[in-house]
Amino acid sequence: MNRTTLSLLAGTAALAAVTGFATLSSPQPATTAGTAAELPVERTSLLCPEPSTSEVAETSYTSFTPVTKNTGNDGKAELKAAAEESDGQDQSQSKNKGKDKSKGKKKAAKPVLTPKEPGTPVTGDTSGGDAPALVGTAEGKFAPGWTVQETTEVAAGAGRGLQGINCSAPDTEFWFPGASTAADRTDYVHLTNPDDSAAVVDIELYGKDGALDSSLGEGITVAPHSSDPILLSTLTEEKQEDLTVHVNVRSGRVGAAVQALDDKLGGDWLAASTDPSGSLVLPGIPKDATAVRLVAYTPSDSDADLKVRLASPSGLITPAGNETLHVKGGMTTAVDLGDVTRGEAGSLVLTPTDDSVPVVAALRVVRGKGANQETAFIPATRPVGTRATVADNSAKGSTLSLTAPTRTATVKVTASAGSEGGEAVSKTFTIKAGTTQNVEAPTPTGLKGTFALTVEHVSGGPVYGARTLAATEDGVPGFTIQTLPDDRGMVAVPEADEDLSVLQK
Repeated sequence: MNRTTLSLLAGTAALAAVTGFATLSSPQPATTAGTAAELPVERTSLLCPEPSTSEVAETSYTSFTPVTKNTGNDGKAELKAAAEESDGQDQSQSKNKGKDKSKGKKKAAKPVLTPKEPGTPVTGDTSGGDAPALVGTAEGKFAPGWTVQETTEVAAGAGRGLQGINCSAPDTEFWFPGASTAADRTDYVHLTNPDDSAAVVDIELYGKDGALDSSLGEGITVAPHSSDPILLSTLTEEKQEDLTVHVNVRSGRVGAAVQALDDKLGGDWLAASTDPSGSLVLPGIPKDATAVRLVAYTPSDSDADLKVRLASPSGLITPAGNETLHVKGGMTTAVDLGDVTRGEAGSLVLTPTDDSVPVVAALRVVRGKGANQETAFIPATRPVGTRATVADNSAKGSTLSLTAPTRTATVKVTASAGSEGGEAVSKTFTIKAGTTQNVEAPTPTGLKGTFALTVEHVSGGPVYGARTLAATEDGVPGFTIQTLPDDRGMVAVPEADEDLSVLQK
């Protein structure tokens, strides 16, 4: 008789470490034996959308993994074109740009960016309008907290200015409040499929009166290892200034992001809002913002009534004339908040006035005046949690904004080594309850190149963050904003109390 011992809980722990399918870590009290233990994830995937169709676009990519304990010494990370190659030529033509007629034996695309060690950023760049979407995978010591920043400068034309996005993980559902089909906007939903099988996607549009009639967004097929930018105006004839886009994946998984290009106000990437929730935080409004527009939507049949407050450096305040926001069920609501920050750092905090109804939201932020204006977006985001990272920072032009909406909190901010040289430096900050602070983030000693900023929660209440990159060119204040949600680098897995055994003859 052979005795085979099966430890089901241990098996669950191993699976969670590989896939990340476990409770995400957040600041918690120490766990007791038999409850949960934190382990670093062992594999992470990221997808970067096609950066631009402009021939004058200049795009840079920055890959970074923070140093994480207990990861071992092995692993790798690489970014490569989403499409396979044929006869050595990239085949990343989307259906919106026409089909590539060339034939040849397909082979895996070559990596375009390969990090060497955690703790040091690696950069790469490209120019013109033919840069493909990228897919990336990190394993072993490179997986926990892996982040990739895509930053594009467009000198002229629709969407001119600075566009930036954190490459995101594939998923099955996304919400984008703040999109538009107005006459002066050209908005695309970029869908990237990293897998070997096709993905089937539905794109639903919700305006001020509810769902827009359109069958063209149903059953969109995204081929394996490909990326499709879907022009919103091809899905509906209605011209609406404010839309909420819902991307729902029927089969497979995709990465999704909205590229919003304005004829007069520049453009940027609109990242997905956090999952629908009764309370939301939209951090990091630039202190010199000249116009701020809040767009919100609830997928519920019930209306949502929200209290609108601004977390300023001195505490929570209520914007005059915008004390509350009423969001009708199934309809997109927008309100202009003007120059709500009035020269100070600020974050928007939305909470229910009565019963909680799930909501998604985003801000469209404008800097500059007249012909010299530029746009960026701030979606509602998850808290920093255990740790969050943002790459492609420079000694000048980067602003780190942190807010603690409910309780005072302490965080540690680490500036990594530079991509071309320098040593990491850390500083600790205390953010008072109800406030937003543009902190004086550290810069690496002897910095050469760009660096990453990692924010770690030390104590206190939840912290939300955002980073602004700014680069004024020809009088136009180009800028882009990325939020800092938890990097999902650690997972909580159950500890085995005992082995469950079976007898096998």
